[in-house]
Amino acid sequence: MQLTNRSKQVSNKEMTFSERMYLPAIAGGLRVTFSHMFKKGATVQYPEQVREHSAVFRGQHVLKRDAEGRENCTACGLCAVACPAEAITIVAGERQKGEEHLYREEKYAVQYDINMLRCIFCGLCEEACPKDAIYLTDRIVPSNYEREDFIFRKEDLVETVALEGRIDITKRQKDK
Repeated sequence: MQLTNRSKQVSNKEMTFSERMYLPAIAGGLRVTFSHMFKKGATVQYPEQVREHSAVFRGQHVLKRDAEGRENCTACGLCAVACPAEAITIVAGERQKGEEHLYREEKYAVQYDINMLRCIFCGLCEEACPKDAIYLTDRIVPSNYEREDFIFRKEDLVETVALEGRIDITKRQKDK
């Protein structure tokens, strides 16, 4: 009885002397090895050479400030909801008297954490943000040895004007 029509007849053909010595298989393997030996390698010596990234490369996150230096983030939580990896954690707080120069709206993010080990750099957080507060830059996320170092706090994410200048996100901005 035959269940399918995909069955094949197997033959017990005797191997030749060269096949028993595996010479054709070894010669084929050496041919592949030597063909790859003389091709240009894909390895980049990273600290000295930096590989070109595409124009739409998504790297490290940044929380943008407006022209007056106030934080754009209003802790609405849409980025955290849009994140498929659930990498963003936000705790909202109320702006106090005298903090008008720090925050644009009455509500702001007291805590804004991104777990970079969970982040898949999809860019949905920047698409979901109604205030254009979060962007993925063209910078590479630094590597570390400890898991705690991959949780980026608000202090690590907020754009600092004095230290490194404004971060150019013109390539990533939405068409308005």
